[in-house]
Amino acid sequence: MDMFENEFEKEKLKEAPLAARMRPKTLDEFVGQQHIVGKGRVLRLAIESGNLPSIMLWGPPGSGKTTLANIIANSTSSHFSPISAVSAGVAELRKTIEEAKERRLMTRKKTILFIDEIHRFNKAQQDAILPFVEDGTVTLIGATTENPSFEVISPLLSRSQLFVLKPLTKEEIRLIILRAIKDTLRGLGVYKVEIEDEALDYLITMCNNDARAALNTLETSTLITSPDADGKRRISLATIENTIQHRAVSYDKGGDRHFDTISALHKSMRGSDPDASLYWLGRMLEGGDDPLYVARRLVRFAAEDVGMADPQALVVAMAAQQAIHFLGLPEGKLALAEAAVYLATAPKSNSLYTAYSAIEEEIKKGSNDPVPLHLRNAVTPMMKNIGYGKSYKYAHDFEGHYVGQQNLPDSVKDKKFYTPSDQGNELKVAERLKKWRPDSCGTEGNEP
Repeated sequence: MDMFENEFEKEKLKEAPLAARMRPKTLDEFVGQQHIVGKGRVLRLAIESGNLPSIMLWGPPGSGKTTLANIIANSTSSHFSPISAVSAGVAELRKTIEEAKERRLMTRKKTILFIDEIHRFNKAQQDAILPFVEDGTVTLIGATTENPSFEVISPLLSRSQLFVLKPLTKEEIRLIILRAIKDTLRGLGVYKVEIEDEALDYLITMCNNDARAALNTLETSTLITSPDADGKRRISLATIENTIQHRAVSYDKGGDRHFDTISALHKSMRGSDPDASLYWLGRMLEGGDDPLYVARRLVRFAAEDVGMADPQALVVAMAAQQAIHFLGLPEGKLALAEAAVYLATAPKSNSLYTAYSAIEEEIKKGSNDPVPLHLRNAVTPMMKNIGYGKSYKYAHDFEGHYVGQQNLPDSVKDKKFYTPSDQGNELKVAERLKKWRPDSCGTEGNEP
């Protein structure tokens, strides 16, 4: 970078948002992620040694991915080429690669290629990078908020070391905010900012562990606050509330958090925790997830995890699905909430899931025997003559409307697939089966 470029960058930084101005220059300034950049940790050692492999940085917004990339740029003798996958195309990518080739040939200087939001690159674009990562033309730093297992091609991922960044803690966010308030060169020190404790706590809570969001909100609140007679800008809780207006829910309805959250909802209902079930349901709905998707998951849960312990659960779940289809949002939220609480507090049994899984396994093993003759309908005289329906016992002609007879093919006639649990309605089912078929209950003879 020549003198004119350096001056331009300095002027550009002055006009940048507070989050960009306060970006740490060294690892000692960096806040958070001590599990990868703390003293003696692998990423810190790699950065300090200058022998950095290609890496992937996976973490939520505002956790420090871009900051780490910039620290690497400041700490290495390599040329740093940053591009954003949001705006860059194949042409820009090829140009960067060609420049890296030429630089390596002429000066033997390495190039670090930083691709922000690498998950936005399609497979063809990621394929274009692969040969040059492999032959060392560039050292890749990819930053992503999405799970690289799904969003980054396997060959590229296997040639990179993955580092998972954790959400910043409240104390780490607090440290970043207070540092920005005091810093007179890059921060808000010249404004003599004082922030109320309640306002600071509220800002920390509402920023969703995102340092960038916290700093940008702080800067806006500072600029809209007039100085008092002492020249100080006192930021109140009302000012922060006015600036934020509405908390942006951190949720990606098509990505990793979507699946993490539905998993949390499912497992909270399975764990009979209505409070957690409502919470995760709310996270999905307030985050903009498809309410019909949520309803489908509730229906599945009713059959899989409640099942015969309370057959009414499936009715409630289907009613919620119909309600949200009929009412839409926001009116239909309570129908889904009612279903979630019902399912969470219902008795649980996975006996149907276990039974059907056993059936699937049996069929996969090749069980495909014909239907026993006595169970077939003899709809023509010819069919009756060859034995269709012969010796079939009509259950309603017998006491208790039950009669024992073989209903399975010979190859599986002694197998028991369904074993009722001791929960809810299945206690009654178990009693009936025990009366009808003493060997049908309990685990003995059950084929999982």
